[in-house]
Amino acid sequence: MGNDLAAFAKENGVKYFMISYTDLFGGQRAKLVPAQAITDMQKDGAGFAGFATWLDLTPAHPDMLAVPDPDSVIQLPWKPEVAWIAANCIMDEKSVEQAPRNTLRRLIDEAAGDGMHVKTGVEAEFFLISPDGKTISDEYDTASKPCYDQQAVMRRYDVIAEICDHMVALDWGPYQNDHEDANGQFEMNWAFDDALATADKHSFFKFMVKSVAEKHGLRATFMPKPFPGLTGNGCHAHISMWDKDGKTNVFADNAMELGLSAKGKNFLGGIMKHASALAAITNPTVNSYKRINAPRTISGATWAPNSVTWTGNNRTHMVRVPGPGRFELRLPDGAANPYLLQAVIIAAGLDGIRSKADPGKRYDIDMYQFGHTVEGAPKLPLNLLDALREFDNDKSLKAALGEEFSSAYLKLKHQEWNSYASHFTQWERDHTLDI
Repeated sequence: MGNDLAAFAKENGVKYFMISYTDLFGGQRAKLVPAQAITDMQKDGAGFAGFATWLDLTPAHPDMLAVPDPDSVIQLPWKPEVAWIAANCIMDEKSVEQAPRNTLRRLIDEAAGDGMHVKTGVEAEFFLISPDGKTISDEYDTASKPCYDQQAVMRRYDVIAEICDHMVALDWGPYQNDHEDANGQFEMNWAFDDALATADKHSFFKFMVKSVAEKHGLRATFMPKPFPGLTGNGCHAHISMWDKDGKTNVFADNAMELGLSAKGKNFLGGIMKHASALAAITNPTVNSYKRINAPRTISGATWAPNSVTWTGNNRTHMVRVPGPGRFELRLPDGAANPYLLQAVIIAAGLDGIRSKADPGKRYDIDMYQFGHTVEGAPKLPLNLLDALREFDNDKSLKAALGEEFSSAYLKLKHQEWNSYASHFTQWERDHTLDI
C-alpha cells in the first residue's frame, strides 16, 4: 500500500485507526484515532505513558510515542470503519529498545545484513470458553479423543467460519481449521510469511479471535494450560530461511539428511543450544510450565515437549523436521509474545549459523514412552523461575536480543514470579494446616 494513511482512510471508508503496540508481557495497547487526525499521528506518533503498561519505565519518563507502520495496516473485517495498525515505539526521538516490535525489527535487519531472510508460520491454538472463563463453551464437547471432531467443529461453525472468512478477505491464505486435541480447543492455519509480517498477523489474529468470540457471546483464550487434564494451547512455529531476494529456501537441500541444508542444521543447532534459555521467551508465564511438564492428558498425550531433542516427522520432540527445507519448533505456547517469539528464534538461529552449531544427535523414538532412555539431552525448565535463570545465564542470547530489552524483561518477569510465589493457595492449606 501507499504510505499515506489519510488517503487510505478516504479510499476505504475508515473513520478510526487503532494505533497499537505490544508490551513485554504480550499485552496489546492501543489508542483509537479519528481519521481526521491520522496525518499528524503518522508523523509524530500517538502518545502513551509507558509505565502504565508492562514496560520497564517510570512515571517520570516522557511520553512514549507509538509511530504507526503503514505497511501493517489492516481494516477490521468485522468493523470496516476501523483500521488496526502496528506501531514502533520511540522516546526522545530514539527507538525504545525494550519494545518487542523494535527488538524484532533490529534482529531482522541484522539477519538481512548477513544475507538471511527468515520466514515463519505459527499455529496459534485457542479455547472457546464461557464468558466467566470457568468452562469450555460447548457442553456437548466431551469426547476423550476430541481431536478433529467434526460434530464439535460444526457446533462452533459460526465463530470459526467468520474468523476464516476474515482471513480470506485479508488475503492471508488460510488453508485449514480444526477442532484440536482438547475439548473446546481449535486451531486455524494461514500461510507463512516474512517474520515481521507473521508477527503482525499473529498479533492481529489474537485480537480478531477474541473479538469475534465476544460477538458470539463467548470468550477465547490462548492461555497455555487453562484446564487441568486437557491438552494445553501450543503455538508451534515453522521456520525456514531464504536468500536476500526471498526466492530461494537456503534451508532446503535434498542431498542432506531430512532435506535440511548445512545452514539449516546450524540454525537448528542454535535453537538447541539456547533452548532452555529461550523458554523464558517462548513460554513466558507461570502457567506455561503446567503445559510443558504436564502429566498425560485425557486424550492420552500432552503434545508438548519436556526435553531438548529433535527428530524427523515425530511430534513427541521439541523440534521436528516434517519435510525438506523447514523445521517446526513445538516449544512455544499460546502466551508467547508474537514479536518476541520471532525475535528469539532469529537470535538463537543466527548464533547457531555464526558458530556453526551442531544440533546434536537426532532421535526418532517416542519421547513420551521412551524419553527416559535418552542420555545427555537437557530437560526443559520446570518453572518460570528456572527459565528466567537460564535466560539470565545465557550471555550471548541476552546480548543478541539487546541488553536493554533483556534487563527490562528479566526485571518485570522476576516481579511476576515473586508475586506468584507470595500468593497463598488452597493447596498450601490442604497440605499444611494439620502439620
